[in-house]
Amino acid sequence: MPRRRIGFWYRLAAVIAKPPLVVLIKRDWRGMENIPADGGFITAVNHNSHVDPFAYAHFQYNTGRVPRFLAKSGLFKKGFIGAMMRGTGQIPVYRETTDALSAFRAAIDAVERGECVAFYPEGTITRDPDQWPMTGKTGAARVALQTKCPVIPVAQWGANELLPPYAKKLNLRPRKTSHVLAGPPVDLSRFYDKEMSPELLKEATEVIMAAVTRQLEEIRGERAPESPYDPRQERIEQRRRTSAQAEAKVEQEEGQSK
Repeated sequence: MPRRRIGFWYRLAAVIAKPPLVVLIKRDWRGMENIPADGGFITAVNHNSHVDPFAYAHFQYNTGRVPRFLAKSGLFKKGFIGAMMRGTGQIPVYRETTDALSAFRAAIDAVERGECVAFYPEGTITRDPDQWPMTGKTGAARVALQTKCPVIPVAQWGANELLPPYAKKLNLRPRKTSHVLAGPPVDLSRFYDKEMSPELLKEATEVIMAAVTRQLEEIRGERAPESPYDPRQERIEQRRRTSAQAEAKVEQEEGQSK
């Protein structure tokens, strides 16, 4: 399958974004040889800063295989930004609507046309206290098992030092380094040709996220926690704490009224 052409809008995006990226951050890019030269594939990337999509896109652009990101649908309605999103062929995600599956179908179509689709499986910036990858959502695994395309795990570090998670100001000095490491394809063959049950998709997603985490361990030179941070579990614990506090308050008020 042919590569996706780097058309006008992608070149315009590069003209706008690359100069400040080159000025603001140094580059430590490795693993470009693992990016397929031809055919459709998925990249699974960790997310730790609002800047890291630009840093990762710079890396991917320089391989000659431009990515199509899945992005919130609202971005496609915002003037020039929306025009750029549409022009560069990004894929809108309509959350909790009747169009929610359209992103999944568009991702499959893109892969089958021989393009690269970039997934942030965590779905948001990591909430892990040490910025390790969290548990992932199953979209990347679903597309991978449907198409049997290569899944390239990509880890990045450094953009989060330029703009820490949820920060509003850039940390310019000293000059930061964008580390990007693409690993070999994740072996998902044992999941092929099986019913895509929630359990199977969860297990395949865990394999993908473990591969991304291994790349980040190599970049950082340290070991990640054995169990990834699970924001769903945190929400469960928060609800339990809130419920316990409410019960304690009721008991206190009843005691005072006696």
